[in-house]
Amino acid sequence: MKRAKFLWTFAALLTLVVNFANASVKDEFPVRKLYPAVPVISVDDLYKRLDKVVVVDVRSEYEYQTLRVVGALNVPLSSLDFVEQMKKLRSSNPAKDIVVYCNGKTCKKSYKATQKCRDNNIRNIIAYDAGIFDWAKKYPNKASLLGQTPVNPNKLISKKDFKKKLVEPGKFEETMARRDVIVLDVRDSFQREGVALFPGIEKRAALDNTDKLDKYIAKAKKEKKSLLIYDGAGKQVRWLMYYLEYKGVKDYVFMKGGAHAYYSSLRNRFVK
Repeated sequence: MKRAKFLWTFAALLTLVVNFANASVKDEFPVRKLYPAVPVISVDDLYKRLDKVVVVDVRSEYEYQTLRVVGALNVPLSSLDFVEQMKKLRSSNPAKDIVVYCNGKTCKKSYKATQKCRDNNIRNIIAYDAGIFDWAKKYPNKASLLGQTPVNPNKLISKKDFKKKLVEPGKFEETMARRDVIVLDVRDSFQREGVALFPGIEKRAALDNTDKLDKYIAKAKKEKKSLLIYDGAGKQVRWLMYYLEYKGVKDYVFMKGGAHAYYSSLRNRFVK
């Protein structure tokens, strides 16, 4: 009786372990189940076929310029003419598969781009859904970081390190009261829509305006001031972090969630 109970308990535990292991494997690509019709390619298979496919980065131009697959083209999913660009690419490369990629396993852009192409009768589009970070870590000789190849994997910024640079909107606002800070709005004109969060205090330098960015970086270094930086939704600043580290800037923070989070915090404070 005891032996039977032991075997039953052992079998139950073994089942739990197997189920947990299976769940972990499935969760490695949590977005796949939302796009079951989207064909995917692994990091190793993409590397083997790199010379036989057309690789397209569907992220923003700024992300593409920061870290990308060597030889990849940039067709942002957000482009108004995304479909037209992909149709032209398809017609000029009729015999090749087109592989699209974005940031990583929880990023939806590669799936959305593939599905959008399929919906518009653009065929042989495949999603490389492991993303640019896995690619740069495994095949640094085929990745470019700020124009440099091969990529040093130790230079890749982890989510943990990025989070260390984030401060809540309230703390960000409190810190602005100090004299030894420069507040930078790095949103582009479309995101900003003419509205400054901190008029009279902040400076403006869009992410793609390196001349202005360099101006404020030099000023912060010379005057020993901290940079307080925010964007639209707290996502693009992760890519700016590469540039700041490259320029040797250490004293800086980002507003967590960007302008969107700041507006939400205002509503929570003043709207009853």
